[in-house]
Amino acid sequence: MNPIFQFNGIYTPVVTPYHDNGEVNWPALAEVIDHLVENGVHGLISGGSTGENYAQTVPERIEIARFTKDRLGTRLPLVIGTGAMLTPDSIALAEAAGDMGADAILLASPPYSVPTDRENALNALAIDRAADLPVMLYNYPHRTGTMMGPEFLDRVGRSRNFCAIKESSGDINRVHLLARDYPHIQMGCGMDDQALEFFAWGAPFWVCGGSNFLPREHVALYEACVLEGDFAKGRRIMSALLPLMAVLEQGGKFIQTIKHGVTMNGIDAGIMRSPLKGLNKDDKRALEQVVRVLKKTIADIRAEG
Repeated sequence: MNPIFQFNGIYTPVVTPYHDNGEVNWPALAEVIDHLVENGVHGLISGGSTGENYAQTVPERIEIARFTKDRLGTRLPLVIGTGAMLTPDSIALAEAAGDMGADAILLASPPYSVPTDRENALNALAIDRAADLPVMLYNYPHRTGTMMGPEFLDRVGRSRNFCAIKESSGDINRVHLLARDYPHIQMGCGMDDQALEFFAWGAPFWVCGGSNFLPREHVALYEACVLEGDFAKGRRIMSALLPLMAVLEQGGKFIQTIKHGVTMNGIDAGIMRSPLKGLNKDDKRALEQVVRVLKKTIADIRAEG
């Protein structure tokens, strides 16, 4: 069965730049969008957790998504995140995605409530009906408390809109399960340090927060593994990326690190909304050193052809 939408390449969950008072910095957001397009990513996601959706109201999320869609135009596909604790909130986000002409929605399990596979599937199908767009599922049990198990996948499979999954469980056996038993669902990497393994198992896309500020370097891994089929080259690029991933995950400062990376590129990503705080000087210095080495190493690998 051919998917109704083909997800290929690097999909960036876009950060939300803020002014010091916590209001959205719209000119900076426009700069981020343009920078990503110009540097070769293959799609954008608005309203993901990297965009701090948990600290935004539903109207704010819709406003940010509409701005992103207007700025992006038809240059790249746009996926709208619908994750929320309340089903009516997710449905409102899904309806807005359909109204604004988004290309797809990102659909996670509702956090904290820990629904059964059956309950979770019925919830997902209701959100699907509201948007009637291609759906990228988002399996992240460490955040939601819920694994999208086989019963869930079988039930949502009754709608052909469910054509992809961002797999972020960290369990490599899930990669094997999806590749073997659910080949009709495009498997995408959502666990950065396993990107090489995902590509080896046929994943056509990678959703990676670090591509907000290192788009070319993340694209390089996709191109080596998926377009060129050169996994020897891919291993070298992945080895260069691993120190970045260690910094991103160290001490639970993922969003803070990504936003500082964007600011390092000359685009003011601003503060995080509470309860998050910015990086200290040591954290910034560590990121800057890793980025310097990473950029040079991957540039040298790409220059070799």
